[in-house]
Amino acid sequence: MLIQDKEYVFDLYDKTYHCAMDVTMHFIGGKWKTVVLWYLRNKTLRFGELKKQIPDITEKMLSLQLKALEEDGLVKREVYPEVPLRVEYSLTDFGKTLVPVLDAIAKWGRNLGETEGKLREVNP
Repeated sequence: MLIQDKEYVFDLYDKTYHCAMDVTMHFIGGKWKTVVLWYLRNKTLRFGELKKQIPDITEKMLSLQLKALEEDGLVKREVYPEVPLRVEYSLTDFGKTLVPVLDAIAKWGRNLGETEGKLREVNP
């Protein structure tokens, strides 16, 4: 990235990023990460509850996305030693720093949907 005509990079967590957007997209890029983060932004959910909120995601993909978000420190996975086993997912404090970004992305999408698309009820 250029700052005052000088080239800079970010060295962060043993990786080099060439611009701020590259850093951001490492954490929230892809089709599903932002959607998962969106549903966890206000509450703790179990795997099945998340899957219901995102019907188009496969269980395998949801599992992979949750693991990646956990590894990046955005999502906390809490296992309760009960029978049956209960696992809950929530945003970490670090993950909560993304909530304003998620809100802005959602607002942009809502505005585009309202101006260029048509809102329709799924099961009237």
